[in-house]
Amino acid sequence: MLLITDAFDQVTHQYFLEMIRRHWRAWNIVLFEDRAAPHKAEESFELAKELKIEIRFLPKATPELNAMDHLWRFVKEQALANRPTISIDKSADLACQYILEMNPYERLQKAGILSGNFWLSK
Repeated sequence: MLLITDAFDQVTHQYFLEMIRRHWRAWNIVLFEDRAAPHKAEESFELAKELKIEIRFLPKATPELNAMDHLWRFVKEQALANRPTISIDKSADLACQYILEMNPYERLQKAGILSGNFWLSK
């Protein structure tokens, strides 16, 4: 799921939780998140519980465990590096377009999930 927004606050995060649930309707969802304030807001916990999304927090200061950080680093290098930033919106569009053009296997690979060392597969 991709969401481009001007601000990331608990309202935006809660909207994203609703997007996740609408997309994966019948799935049992466990969402691993960093400890950003919008993720930890009490209203976000309540909504996640209502939506039957289980939230797990990654340990502090462990970006190596965050698959999205790995994917984002790759996308920045490939889609945004060595290009002038005309606008934040244009850069966000380019990054999302790049991700959407990758096949699902490539996304998982670049996120590190398919690595034999991925922490969650152990």
